[in-house]
Amino acid sequence: MTIEQPAAEAVENQEPQDEFRRPPLDGPPPISNVWVYNGKAYDLSDWISKHPGGEFFIGRTKNRDITSIVGSYHKNPEAIGKILKKYSLDRDALPEDIHPKANAPAFLFNEGFDSWRDTPKFSFDNKDDLLHKVKARLKEPELAARIRRMDTYFNIVVALLAIAYFAVQGLRLFERSWMPLPVFVIAMVLLRSGLAGFGHYAIHRAQKGMNKIYTNAFDFNYVALAFVTADGHALLHHPHTQSEVDIKKNVFTMMMRIPRLYRVPVHTLHKFGHTVTGMLMRLLDVCRLTRKVGIKDMYGTWGGALPHFIGSFGVRFLLLGEMIAFIVAGDFWAWALQFVLTLWISTFLVVASHDFEVETEELEHNSEDWGVDQIQQAYDLKVVGNRYVDCFLSAGLSSHRVHHVLPYQRSGFANIATEDVLREESAKFGVEWLPAKSFFTDRFPKQIRTYILAPSDDAVERKWGFVKEHFSPLALKTCAVYTVQGFTGIGTV
Repeated sequence: MTIEQPAAEAVENQEPQDEFRRPPLDGPPPISNVWVYNGKAYDLSDWISKHPGGEFFIGRTKNRDITSIVGSYHKNPEAIGKILKKYSLDRDALPEDIHPKANAPAFLFNEGFDSWRDTPKFSFDNKDDLLHKVKARLKEPELAARIRRMDTYFNIVVALLAIAYFAVQGLRLFERSWMPLPVFVIAMVLLRSGLAGFGHYAIHRAQKGMNKIYTNAFDFNYVALAFVTADGHALLHHPHTQSEVDIKKNVFTMMMRIPRLYRVPVHTLHKFGHTVTGMLMRLLDVCRLTRKVGIKDMYGTWGGALPHFIGSFGVRFLLLGEMIAFIVAGDFWAWALQFVLTLWISTFLVVASHDFEVETEELEHNSEDWGVDQIQQAYDLKVVGNRYVDCFLSAGLSSHRVHHVLPYQRSGFANIATEDVLREESAKFGVEWLPAKSFFTDRFPKQIRTYILAPSDDAVERKWGFVKEHFSPLALKTCAVYTVQGFTGIGTV
C-alpha cells in the first residue's frame, strides 16, 4: 500500500539506499516551483494565495513531498487531489524536484539526510484504513456538534489564562505583598505552559486572520520560535513522526554536545540569549529570506505576510519587555527564576510524548497504515490525571495520540471528545491502546538520564573520561560557541 518512488524504472536501478547520490543535472535545471504529491510533480504557485488553510502551509512546502501533509491535514484528501490536478506538470517527480534538506536549515537534520530518499512514503487511498474509519465517525451530527462546543470552551479557557497571565505579572511588579515569590513563580510556569499549549493548537489551525498572531503564543514557554516552528512542527514532525524528516528528534539533542556538568547552565544561558537577541535575529533572517525569495512565493501577498511578522515580532518584544520591566522594578531574580523553571519543565514536556531517545533505525514503523503508525509512535501524557487540566499543563499534549491522527482538530478539548472513537476504531485494527504515561514518574526520570546525566557526544565518540569531557580545550570551546550561538539565533530551534 506504500507509494512507490516516482520514476519507478530509475528507482529499480539506483544504488542501495545508504549509497544514494543525487543524479547530476542533464540539460536545463528543472522547474523550481515544484510540489510533489503521490509521486507526481505540480506547480502550486497560483494556489498559495487561494489555499483555504492559509498561504503559509503551501508556500513553505515548495520542493517537498506533500503526500502525507495532504492526507493527514484534510478531512477529505480525495477532494484536494482533484483540485491539485489543474496544477499538474504532467510528469513524474524527480529527485531534483525535492530540496535535499526540505527547504529548512541543514543543521536541523542528521548528517547525510536527503529528503527525496528519507521522506516516508504512505498511501491515503485505502478507504478501509484507520484514518478513514475515524473520519467517517466524526461526521456523525452529534459528535460533530460536540467537537464544535469543545473548541469554544477551549477558547474561553485560553482567554481566562491570558487575563491571568498579565494580572500575575502586574501584581508582582506593582504590589509584591499580593504576589509572593513562590506563588508568582509557580503561577508563571503554569500559565506559560497553558498559553504555549494554545499556541501549539493555533499552529495547527488555518493560518488566516488573527490566528496568524495567536500562533505566536507558542513562544510563551521560551522553548521555541513559533514563526519557524510552525513549519518544523506542523509540516515535518506531524506527517512524518519519528522518521529522519522529523526534526523534533534532533532540535532537543543539540544540548548533548555540552559536557554533562555544564549542560544545564550553558543551555540555560543559550536560551537566555535566544530571548534577548537570538530569536529577533532569526526573525530578521526570515525577513531577508522573504525579500530574497519574493513575497509571492512565501505568502502570496503582503496582506498574507504581515500578520505573521507582526505577531512574531510582537511576542518577542513582549518577552523581552517583561524582562526589562522586572529589571527596572528591581525584581530581576523573580523573572530569572520563573524563566529557568519554565524553560526546563517545558523543554522536557515537549519531548515527553515520543521515544525521541530511541534511534530512528530501532523504531518499527507501520508503513501500510499512516493512522496506525501515528498511534504507535506517540504517547498520551498525564501530569495531574485530569485530561482537561493536563491539556494545558502539558502544553497541549494530553490526548496526544488523537492529536497525531487528527492534527487538523482545533483544540485539545476536541481531541478529548474524540478519544473514545479513536480507541474503539484502533481496537478493530488490533492496535493496543496503552494507558497515558505519567510525566513525573515515567517520562521525566528517563529524560533526566538521557538529556542531563549522559556524557557529551564528543565524550562518547572520542571515548573520553569524565575529566577530559569537562576540561579538554574542545569541550570548553564547544561551551563557548554554544553560548554565543544562543545570542545569534542559532541552535535548538
